[in-house]
Order: sequence, then C-alpha cells, then structure tokens
Amino acid sequence: MAEQINLLQEQVQHARSNSRRLNIVGGGTKAFMGRTADPDADKLSLAGHTGIVEYHPVELVLTVRAGTTLKEIEAVLAEQGQCLHFEPPRFGEASTIGGTLACNLSGPARPWAGSVRDQVLGIRLLNGKGEHLRFGGQVMKNVAGYDVSRLQAGAMGTLGVITEISMKVMPKPAATLTLVQDMAMEEAVRYMNRRAGEPKPVTGACWVDGKVYLRLSGARSAVEATAEKWQGSVMGDGEQCWQQIQDMKHNFFGDKNAPLWRFSVGSAANLPVLDGQWMMDWAGAQRWYRGQAALSDLEPMAQAAGGQVSLFSGGDRTGEVIHSQPEALKVIQRRVKQSFDPDGLFNPGRLYSWL
Repeated sequence: MAEQINLLQEQVQHARSNSRRLNIVGGGTKAFMGRTADPDADKLSLAGHTGIVEYHPVELVLTVRAGTTLKEIEAVLAEQGQCLHFEPPRFGEASTIGGTLACNLSGPARPWAGSVRDQVLGIRLLNGKGEHLRFGGQVMKNVAGYDVSRLQAGAMGTLGVITEISMKVMPKPAATLTLVQDMAMEEAVRYMNRRAGEPKPVTGACWVDGKVYLRLSGARSAVEATAEKWQGSVMGDGEQCWQQIQDMKHNFFGDKNAPLWRFSVGSAANLPVLDGQWMMDWAGAQRWYRGQAALSDLEPMAQAAGGQVSLFSGGDRTGEVIHSQPEALKVIQRRVKQSFDPDGLFNPGRLYSWL
C-alpha cells in the first residue's frame, strides 16, 4: 500500500501548492454529519486504502487501514469469537473504520464498553504538509502523554487524513439477553440509572416508544440469574432490536430529512421534554430529539443538564450544527488545527464555520 500512500501524499502536496481545499471521503455514508461540505473543495478518497495490516487475536489488537469497511473487520473478528466492543453504527455497507473514528461514533454499549476513542491505541496520519506521521502504538503503554491518536475522535477529518488505526478488540460475550417492559419516560430515567448502578452484567439501557429495554451480556450464569431477579419480559428478537438501535435503523430514525438532535447529558439529568419524538440511550446519557428547534434555544437546556447538544442529521446544515464553544477553547482548537494543518486544507468548515 506504499503506492496508495504516495498518491495521497501527492494529492495533499498538490492541494497545498495550488491553494486548493480537500474534502476527505471514505465510504461516504456519513456525509450527512457535520456542516455542509465545501462544494469547491477537491475530493480526497480513502475508499481504495483498505485491508488488515496486523491482527493478533491473543493480544486483542487489530491494525487496519482507514478505508477498511466495518463489515470486513467484523467478519474477520467473528472468526475468532471477537468483536469491536464499542459497537460502531453502520450506516451502510461502505461504512469505514476511519470515518467511525473521525466522527467519534459508538453504539449502545458505550457507557460500559467505552467509546471508539477509548479503544484506539495508535494511528498513522497525513498532515497538511503531506508528511506521513505515526502516533501511539499497538500496546497500552504507548498511549501515555499527549494523546494525538485519540484527538482525532470527533475531529471529522479537520486535523489530517487518518490512514491507519490500531485498536483494542474484545471477546464476544458468552450469553446475551434483553428484558423489556412498559414505562413512562420520566420513570425510565430513574429506572435505567438505578439498574446501571448495580453490579450486574448490563451492556445496554434504552427507552423508546414507551418501553424500556435492558440488555444483559456476559457469563451465562450471571445473565440468567439477573434476568430472573429483575422485572421485564425476555425479548425473542433482542439482538435484532439492539442492532437496529446501533445502526440507527430503528423506526424512530426513519424520517431522514426531519431535524434529529443529539443531547449528550448527565444520565440522570432532568431535561425538559419538548413537543416531538424522544428516544434515550446509554441509560439516559444520550437523548435523541426529533423536532423543529434552534440550536441557540437547545444549548441552555443541554448546559443545565450538564452536557451539550448538536444537530446530528437533517435540518439546515449551512449554519453551526455543533454546540458552541467558549472563546478560550476556540483559541486552543485553532492552534491545534494550525499545528496539524497550517494551510487549512482539510474539510474546511465541516466541524465549525470558524475552523
């Protein structure tokens, strides 16, 4: 793949020499996220930069090229009874691991398994000068100090072109079971937090359409003992339900054009319930709101609940879509951007209009 890297470097250097901007694209399944891409920028594609570089099942470490699809990665891991513990959402067959890290996407197990950011051990990155740099490594001891690898999580490609990722993988649980019961939204917040605080094998807690869902995963004896003790009916298609939630294919996410707001707040926060549709995941720490609103009106609500809000999909994406930042933090972000991408080549304005 050295030839592929050389081609990417040449494209970066050409853009820099000719004052062009670059939109970084992998599988293209996350184009709806962030602000609208610059239509005048050139496309830099990682779709051909694929494949597994190294995989050590015993060490629970995987190194892959950024354009590798989640489907391919999960198939290889499944052969060894392993998985990506953070349950990345797949928005299509072409969803890639590079885009997942760049957008900082994690699934229902996030509070218990950690995020994609937590699983990253090291990366390789093309900076705005076309230099191919390595950060971190393939073991936990390489992750000390200023963690550039994890800084890429949520940067949406504004800091460089991720070419390779090393990450932790985990064994699949021996048993999984889902309990479901009817419950009002306000009661569900308290209930999910209470259950999540118990020393039981909970790996998912979600509320939608007047029902609360609890997923238990781990040793079969622990899962079955907890299910007998707790209330709720056992779902026959529980795994399919969680897969739909993970990939955002649940009926709640059906209307792709209507504004979908994501609140990241304290799990037990008392967030005002606006008119519209609501869904809660991560035991209440992630709350989805489908409705017409303005970011400026929702931000005070999110801050009062100990968190932030963003326009995840739909709606007007020409303005700001991510929770505004204080001036001091803007200064830091601009300095970081300048150090990685001094000429502002990568994904201009995709994260914020000012970055």
